[in-house]
Amino acid sequence: MQIEKITSDVLIIGGGTAGCYAAIKLAETEPSLKITVVEKANIKRSGCLAAGVNALNAYISQGHLPQDYVDYASNDANGIVRSDLLLSMSEHLNDVTHDLEKRGLVILKNENGKYVSRGWRNLKINGENIKLILADGVKKHKNIQVLNHVNVTDYKIGKTADGKKVVVGAYAFNVNEKIAYDFSAKVLLIATGGAAGLYKPNNPGFSRHKMWYPPFNTGAGYAMGILAGAEMTSFEMRFIALRCKDTIAPTGTIAQGVGAKQLNSLGQVYENDYGLRTSERCYGTVEENRKGHGPCYLGTAGISSEQEEDLYKAYLNMAPSQTLKWIEDGKGPSSYNVEVEGTEPYIVGGHTASGYWISNDRSTTLKGLFAAGDVAGGAPQKYVTGALAEAKIAAQGILNFLKNNEKYESDNSTNLAQDEAVFADYEKYLSNKAGELSIEQLEEAMQKVMDEYAGGIRTDYRYNESRLKIAKQKILDLQKTLSTLSASDMDDLLRIYEIRERLIVCQVLIEHLLARKETRWHSFGENADYPETNPEFKKYVNSVMDEKGEVRIILKDLI
Repeated sequence: MQIEKITSDVLIIGGGTAGCYAAIKLAETEPSLKITVVEKANIKRSGCLAAGVNALNAYISQGHLPQDYVDYASNDANGIVRSDLLLSMSEHLNDVTHDLEKRGLVILKNENGKYVSRGWRNLKINGENIKLILADGVKKHKNIQVLNHVNVTDYKIGKTADGKKVVVGAYAFNVNEKIAYDFSAKVLLIATGGAAGLYKPNNPGFSRHKMWYPPFNTGAGYAMGILAGAEMTSFEMRFIALRCKDTIAPTGTIAQGVGAKQLNSLGQVYENDYGLRTSERCYGTVEENRKGHGPCYLGTAGISSEQEEDLYKAYLNMAPSQTLKWIEDGKGPSSYNVEVEGTEPYIVGGHTASGYWISNDRSTTLKGLFAAGDVAGGAPQKYVTGALAEAKIAAQGILNFLKNNEKYESDNSTNLAQDEAVFADYEKYLSNKAGELSIEQLEEAMQKVMDEYAGGIRTDYRYNESRLKIAKQKILDLQKTLSTLSASDMDDLLRIYEIRERLIVCQVLIEHLLARKETRWHSFGENADYPETNPEFKKYVNSVMDEKGEVRIILKDLI
């Protein structure tokens, strides 16, 4: 493979919501910086905003304070949050919202010129072009270099003058051409997405990628940090979305948009019986089905024609398949209730607290590395504006880091052996002969293990210590088979590394599930050995992987 070396002041890995906005804020504040954004897809339509959204779910409306949002997110996560991170994020929610509006986002307003809200923390928007707005903002700055279709696989680790580990760059390959990249930078921001595809999904075969979270978000940022020895937090706080059956379209659009209640097949409203936290809404649906009261629905039958029209338009913004389903059926949500189901579990720091353990400036435990968005832990319920807020905070942290570490780059020596090892792995997969196990078969084997033994859909999200220990061994066995896979082209190489990332995340996730000996979040963490919440276990479950590949659990008191 051809090797290209690229040097920058700031290297941003991931061109999604947080990555693009951080690049913009850095370029606006310090035009002299050389900034490189590396994106696996294309920043025009990548990440969670690729297809657009119809609401901003994190905004502090009139009469409320940032602390109100902290309280809401903390309650929803049953107390396992970093309140300091949530507060600093919440203090910027409105600023980034107004900034996005100035850049061209259409936020709906009433006859009085006020934002149209869905509750006290949600705003209605026309957001089909939201990612394009961010991408255009990046392109306006000449000091930002964007590399699309480049997949980053590993951090480049150096040492400071006093011998401490530091991130000095990254390694990557082009997903279309036989080009490998050796990136060097004074400071890095990891802004990749969370992890989807760990568990067997709702839909089989060719429809398996019809899921809640982007199937292309494979936990790359998590995996790189884990392998480099970064401290991670709260992986056991999985996220399971309650979605419209088959289409996996969002249910909040219906529940909040038209006030639809959760109903069982008997027509009974069951949502109040289990609680209204995000995890409890999913748990109630699972339990009603277990009792034989399913299918479960959102009660839309009887809504007005105007409300129905609003739902058609809303879903065209972010989940067109739901609108198409209604049209194909020849009747809309006003005629019948919408069936709902839970998805497979995901690891995503935008909705739960999973991710890197970070400081308030969004620096990680690895010097020279900052994190923002779905990959950053501790601050759940980020949504779009929370990711933007974290990107803004991280950008300021990066500027402070550069200011206070002027001699930083010259104090580090890179490890040439690491360069050779990473590039040799790329070449190995491309030169391997096809073995007994294909890329797709390994992916399906991993998902089957997680589904059956680590609390997937098949077991109603329940797990116990015995099953988790089986899952742990099977995942370790699957990791050993990675080296036998063969890539016929760069797309195959990409898929191999995506499985590698998922397997690493699975390994850490299982250790976290084993460590939290309670059930603090129904469905999200349904521990059959410990079905109740333990008040004395109100702690963070953190972890670090050592150089031997062993995961060490660290329990920390709440901040």
